[in-house]
Amino acid sequence: MNPATSSVSAISLRSGESLPIEFHKVRVVQRVNLAPVERRLAAIREAGFNTFLLPTRDVFLDMLTDSGTNAMSDTQVAAMSVADDAYAGSASFERLLEAARELFGKERLLPAHQGRAAEHVICQAFVKPGSVVPMNYHFTTTRAHIELAGGEIRELLRPGSVEPRSTEPFKGNIDVLALERVLDENKGRVPFVRMEASTNLIGGQPFSLANLRAASVAARSRGVPLVLDASLLGENVWFMKRREAACSGMTIPQIFREASALADIVYFSARKISSSRGGAIMTSDDKLYYAMRDLIPLFEGFLTYGGMSTKEIESMAVGLRESCDEAVIGQSPAFIEHLATRLDAAGVPVVLPPGALGCHVDARAFLPQLGPADYPAGALVAAFFIASGVRGMERGMISSSRDAEGKEIPADMELMRLALPRRVYTLSQIRFVEDRLEWLHENRELVGGLRFVEEPPVLRFFTGRLEAVGDWPERLAAKYRRDFGGGL
Repeated sequence: MNPATSSVSAISLRSGESLPIEFHKVRVVQRVNLAPVERRLAAIREAGFNTFLLPTRDVFLDMLTDSGTNAMSDTQVAAMSVADDAYAGSASFERLLEAARELFGKERLLPAHQGRAAEHVICQAFVKPGSVVPMNYHFTTTRAHIELAGGEIRELLRPGSVEPRSTEPFKGNIDVLALERVLDENKGRVPFVRMEASTNLIGGQPFSLANLRAASVAARSRGVPLVLDASLLGENVWFMKRREAACSGMTIPQIFREASALADIVYFSARKISSSRGGAIMTSDDKLYYAMRDLIPLFEGFLTYGGMSTKEIESMAVGLRESCDEAVIGQSPAFIEHLATRLDAAGVPVVLPPGALGCHVDARAFLPQLGPADYPAGALVAAFFIASGVRGMERGMISSSRDAEGKEIPADMELMRLALPRRVYTLSQIRFVEDRLEWLHENRELVGGLRFVEEPPVLRFFTGRLEAVGDWPERLAAKYRRDFGGGL
């Protein structure tokens, strides 16, 4: 794609309606299947009411995640045919390094097979027993890696950031005054400050460039590095340009470089930012680089492939450059905004303002009859699959964990995330999601809770199995059959 492509993200119709427009055309398609409601009910039971355990043959629209599910461009696919398969010294790695330097302005790059692998290397290199890691908000694997290394996290969101409905444009901002206090009270114990672009677990909410700058000053003035999780930085940059006055006159590449310059280490999942596979860590600080370098061959692979195929490296290089195209990074958030705005108008409780990654539905408000112990977000995800064949993801207490005494750690928000990968779904499919979710909201009193029957001790949301409390799934499916006749 050409970075000079139109940056328009929506077109106004003569009726006055504004529609998000796809600045791409579809040339390769993959068939999907919409199973009848009886099969959807059986499938979610077989999966232990965990959508991670559903086979794709039972899934109509897969909105579980945008990780590794974004559509690659024709240019990315073409680049894979010229990969240099050398184990060491690959020319493909040289092309990746050049593209990454252009985008982030960092000199050194350590490849890893995905974002959480990069995160693991960073935590193994810098986090020690007793470490304290301040951040705007945690991600599930972030917390696990930090605690595995003996550290603890300190989430420092500003007041109101976890309120589902808000007019605050940057709910992912870190509380800088709280950050300064944590740094001053824990001298010598803070290996780095972490900022996550478009905070995943609270609705894909961005931080502002001004806030990132203030966090960087607070950390660096105290000799503490700032680490930026840039996996969703493309969308965060898009929000900065649209919502932050100081960024409105800047180009997308300028905002990328400015944000990167404020961090000492940048890492990312290529499965998100470049619509490819893999990940990487970047820095211009030799001391930080050498503290991490030898962990790459130990955990990932040699320094010029890092556990990836060179075909993936080639597609990543192209994808990073395409992240400077507003038509690429803006397509998903524009569709999310369209869906969230229409659902909100219909009375369905969604997180506002709309963020990145997906449309987030407030399960507490959607299912007020359920308490925290009923796992409302998990119940909503299962109910919506029965009602639509759409696979969403729970982002609530199931995605949290238990404390040392075995008690549940309450989640700040109970959300159903409906991810919208880049350039994958059509507007008619989005309207189907809207229709079935409105139907479910009208029948929300039928939905009951869940309870664990198999609960792994770590990252339980991936492989844990649950069961319904009562026969509500059968009653919901029966109502669906009555209302829609054919069961689709």
